[in-house]
Formats: sequence, C-alpha cells, structure tokens
Amino acid sequence: MATQEYAASIQGVSIRVTRLDAAGNLLPGNADSYTTSAFMRLSFTPEYEEGEEITEKGANGVVCVTYKAPDTLKRITMELAICEPDPELSQLLSGGLLLRKNLGTSEDPNNKSIGWASPGVGDDPAGNGVAIEVWSHAIKNGKKAAVLPYFHWIFPFVKMRQSGDRVIENGLLANTFEGYGLGNPNFQAGIDGRWEFPVAAERPYSYARADWAPTGLNGFYTWTDNSTDQVIFTSDAAPSALKTPIVLVSASATQANTRATLVFSGDHDIANGDTLYIQNVGALFNGTKTAANVTANTVSYTGSFTQDITSFNVGASARVTVSSSVTETYPAPTPVTVLSNTSPDISYNVPGNVDYNADNDVDFIIQSNENPST
Repeated sequence: MATQEYAASIQGVSIRVTRLDAAGNLLPGNADSYTTSAFMRLSFTPEYEEGEEITEKGANGVVCVTYKAPDTLKRITMELAICEPDPELSQLLSGGLLLRKNLGTSEDPNNKSIGWASPGVGDDPAGNGVAIEVWSHAIKNGKKAAVLPYFHWIFPFVKMRQSGDRVIENGLLANTFEGYGLGNPNFQAGIDGRWEFPVAAERPYSYARADWAPTGLNGFYTWTDNSTDQVIFTSDAAPSALKTPIVLVSASATQANTRATLVFSGDHDIANGDTLYIQNVGALFNGTKTAANVTANTVSYTGSFTQDITSFNVGASARVTVSSSVTETYPAPTPVTVLSNTSPDISYNVPGNVDYNADNDVDFIIQSNENPST
C-alpha cells in the first residue's frame, strides 16, 4: 500500500516573510508580514559539524582503536534572490529604513513605499530575524495534484543580509540575500494558524503538503487565524450558530505542583487530554501542552516553574490552538475576510518623528517630509 502520493515540487508560488520579536514569536502587526510572488529562487543547504575522529595505534604501529563521532546538523545556510529592488522586503530581511511618500494629498493621503536606505555602519542588519514560508506546486503525472496541490516549506528562524555585488548596468540589478536558519519553537502554528505540525518548527526547516497557498498576493498583510475548521460553535445548536467569541484573559502558575492555569472569558469546550499549542502568553507558558483539570472556563497543564506566578492578564496576541476532534483556536476567529491591506494613514513609530516613543516597538519606516499639496 502506497504511503504517499509521490508528487514533485516544481516552481515557486509565493513567499511570506514575517518579523520576529526577540523571543522568536511571530509579530502580528500591519507592517510585520510581507507576501510576494516576485522572487526568483530560495536555496538552502544543510550545514553539518563534522564529528571528531579518534584513532589510536599500538606499539607496532597498527591501529588498535578507531572511532568517529557522527556528523551533526548545526544550521542551514540560505540564499534568496528577488526580481526587483523591493524596498519593503529588503527592509524586512536586512534592516535599514523603509522610505515612504504620500502620493495623494494632505486631505486624502496615499502613502507608498518608494525606496530603502541601508542599515547604518555597525548596525545588525538582521535584527531579531524573520520566519520565512515558501509555497511550491505539487505536480503529479504532469499536472497539479488533485489533493493538497502545494508544498508548504517552513524556515521558522532566519537571519539574513544583502549579499553579492549591486551593479547598475544594461541589465537586471541583482538583489540577493544570504544568511542562516535555525529552529524556532515559538513559530508554533504560524501567523495564520495553518501550519499543522508546531513541533516540527523546532527544526531548522520542514515541509508538508498543503491545500492552500497565498497566490496573487503582494505586499504587507495582517493575517487572521481563519482555518476552515477553527470556528467555534455552540454544542447544542446547528453549525451555523456562531458562539460568542472567547479570549484568553489571564494565566498563572504554581511552583509546588508545577501547574499552569489559563483562564478564558467563557466556556471553551476544551477537554482533558486535548493537545494545546500555546503562543505569546510568556516564555514559561508557551509550547505544546496537554490539557488537564478542565473546568468551564479554565484549563490547567503541567510545566517547569521556578516560582509561584500570580495571575496576570495576557496580551491580545496570546493564542491557544487546540488539537482535538474539532480544531479550535482562542481567541476565537470571527467570520471576516482573511486579509486586509495596510491602512495608508498609519502613524509609524520611527526615531526622529515628533510622536516617537522609545518605549514602543520601532517600525523602521520613515515618511517623506514633502507636502503633496504644494
């Protein structure tokens, strides 16, 4: 009995690059995740540390002991080539400043990215790194596979910088980036909850067949966890009756019995034994857990805690994805369009701006000071 369909990966469909915070969590902001089909190639090479070889000879010069430790994977090296001097993707991958200009009027602004400035001398171009996802066609018998027609490639933690010569000539200006990739357990189910194997994200790269790819999308998008099986329904009503959205409101932990407790805003339908994929709650709480001691609006699980942690309110980006007979996600997704374009009149937090706040995340985007009305 065949164990797989034996489809081939042919042609790149699209690439999605998402900014990470210092802990490796995916950032959900409206200028943090960029999708495009305008790339030429993404190449990666597993890099191994060669195992130490030990050889000892006897007094007669003949080898009496020999041993070689296994070669071990330490990271992957990567190269990405894009089709054009894409300022938004360049800034996301290799730091620097994104230059934007209002192509509308003061009364009706239409801000567009028109350029990019390199990182400053001595700056770390890669910052906290990014997560890169790539989709390719799954081809079977010369045509797209009828089931799961894409390959979804995951590189959960990547640090890149520009590489190669930049030559302005009678030809294409080369735009390449190179760097390395490692595992990232905080990648979890991805920015939109579609990656089904969170544990695999602890490795430098992985791939799986998929039924969806972000085709036809170019630019920054805000993603909503909107998988088809992640709408929560009432237990005693028809599937069309949507339940009131539930959110994760607080978390706590005790050292004595190494137990964490999550509190939700309503009935959650999680059962004892369900697998929980927890994101953006806190380093001690995140990860793959098993639900226990479930009540109507709380869930507990075991963990390693060095001190008692009293209940604290969690942020809006906190997410619990449940793997059970019906996959559910909290906060509960609302029935809205999956994607929304970046608003043109966003005020970015950039050093030098009048409203710059050093205590908030820096967007690394600067706006033209030209008055479009004159």
